[in-house]
Amino acid sequence: MSAAMTEPDDLEGPDAPAIGGESVGAPVVIGFAKDGWRDAYHWLLTMPIAAFLALAIAAFVAINALFALGYMLTGGVTGARPGSFLDAFFFSVETISTVGYGELAPASAPAHTLVTTECFVGLFNLAIVTGLLFARFSKPTARVMFSQNAVVTVHEGQPTLMFRAANKRRNRIVEAEVSLSMLRDSVTAEGVAMRGFEPMQTIRARTPVFYLTWQVMHRIDEASPLFGETKRSLAARRAELVVVLRGLDETFSQTIHARTSYPANRVVWDRRLADMFSIDGEGRTVIDYTRFHDLE
Repeated sequence: MSAAMTEPDDLEGPDAPAIGGESVGAPVVIGFAKDGWRDAYHWLLTMPIAAFLALAIAAFVAINALFALGYMLTGGVTGARPGSFLDAFFFSVETISTVGYGELAPASAPAHTLVTTECFVGLFNLAIVTGLLFARFSKPTARVMFSQNAVVTVHEGQPTLMFRAANKRRNRIVEAEVSLSMLRDSVTAEGVAMRGFEPMQTIRARTPVFYLTWQVMHRIDEASPLFGETKRSLAARRAELVVVLRGLDETFSQTIHARTSYPANRVVWDRRLADMFSIDGEGRTVIDYTRFHDLE
């Protein structure tokens, strides 16, 4: 029987992209309409800051250019050169920003009406941009660094998966928790191919305070999704280890999270993470972050 793909509610789609964006290409989506402008707020919050600033500048120029054309069509501006679009544009900038140097003024009742409209538009846009900027810069984010590779090594006589995380800020993440799951292809007894998450228990899933580093470990026993697997078998089933770390940022008192993933080509077997800790001549503990990604 040929395997047919299905997608239960609690599983990823059969061609879902890798969480880390490395092992599987992006899917082709059919029959799923985009929200368009209804989701503009989320789009503006998540776009790169350079693109956001460029869009804000372009919108500011476009709005003032539109009002400048309106002033030229409604009697012009007192003190402006006849037919000068540039003077009308700068008058619009002064109006929308409420600067008003006193040299230019609307020259007719329609122009006064247009000034009133532009003042309202200016206040409206100022409120929107201020809110978006505040939301972007006040949004709590985690600066957590994960090791480039996960390793499978022997720990206390048991095969163990290990990787580590580090808090790149010098504050504390309180009540930090880490969850580990495997995302891979499987085939049911009916021959239906699925792609879904399988939870993986960690030796220590929670720490009261995450300040410097955290070495996360998963014991590979009969209950582990990694039991009996090899690097080749993981690659054949498009396996990927998905990591989500969350906690309470002590500075902002808000929940933050970070995530990463390890596809099969980033799970290294029979190696271990290099030791970062040492004792100097004065008996102090030294943490060498230059060895954070090193393997031995």
